[in-house]
Amino acid sequence: MQGVGFRYHTRRKAQVLNLTGYVMNKPDHTVEIVADGPDEQLKELIEWTKTGPERASVSRIEVEDCLPINRFDEFVVEY
Repeated sequence: MQGVGFRYHTRRKAQVLNLTGYVMNKPDHTVEIVADGPDEQLKELIEWTKTGPERASVSRIEVEDCLPINRFDEFVVEY
């Protein structure tokens, strides 16, 4: 999903939720999100990604649960 501002809207949503991590476009036109923070805020971000911002067309999401890594200082858009 590219061209609808998904990364920037995701960053903004994650920042509002006080999450850290990153969002990036992948070569296969999917979007990868790595987020770290409290479970409730992570669940809210996951729910938000099911629809995303206006004009986004989300066909599916995959969630992989990992141990907290605490290596991020903020939530950023990576290129």
